[in-house]
Amino acid sequence: MNLKNLFLTFLTITLLGSAAHSQTIQDYVEEHTDHAQELMREYDVPASVILAVAIHESAAGKSKVARHLNNHFGIKGSNNNTEISSSYRDYESADESYDNFVEVLQNKSSFNKLFDKCDQYDYAAWAKGIQRGGYAASRTWAKQVIAIIDKYELYQYDDRPSDYTEPVKIVPVVKKAHYRAHSRKRRHNASRIYTVRKGDNLNRLAESHGTSAKALMRKNGLKRSALQPGQKIRF
Repeated sequence: MNLKNLFLTFLTITLLGSAAHSQTIQDYVEEHTDHAQELMREYDVPASVILAVAIHESAAGKSKVARHLNNHFGIKGSNNNTEISSSYRDYESADESYDNFVEVLQNKSSFNKLFDKCDQYDYAAWAKGIQRGGYAASRTWAKQVIAIIDKYELYQYDDRPSDYTEPVKIVPVVKKAHYRAHSRKRRHNASRIYTVRKGDNLNRLAESHGTSAKALMRKNGLKRSALQPGQKIRF
């Protein structure tokens, strides 16, 4: 090969590498949507989830393991690649990596229950279930995957029926329940404070509240039983 041809070959490789690095997420989605949808229709895993996990784990195909090993889902295993040293397995093609991702979901006990439990259009439930199954150590992994789906509207590839309604997101009510209990307690406490009226008698007040005058005097720090209008008595 002469110098000119060698230079042209080098230039072509460089340009191809630059093109791969400049690929946008939308380019990535357009390239892999068809296969993601094929898997969705065969196995009922939302295409949006498949695409979003691949985008997250492979940096939309720009990561080293994606470029050198065709590994788009961060799945570990042995490889024969000599260009990089990696603990991730290699694939013949990106499609094979996509296929293996769904196989992992099907064959691993911590994931396969999702196929019966999750609505095939409920991408949030799938993402959270995959995280709970131990797919990633990060506690925010599912949120990040869901954010990718929402940002790039990947749910449009899930073949949702026109009348599909997303499941209502349940908001934890523990704090509200605690607040209500606290409010009831405050109202209960407030109701036990009595403002003395003209003509009130400590003995009659005590009797009406099921206690004694002496007990009320001790509770309120009173030295005598005589009451004055406007005085506060705590029961």
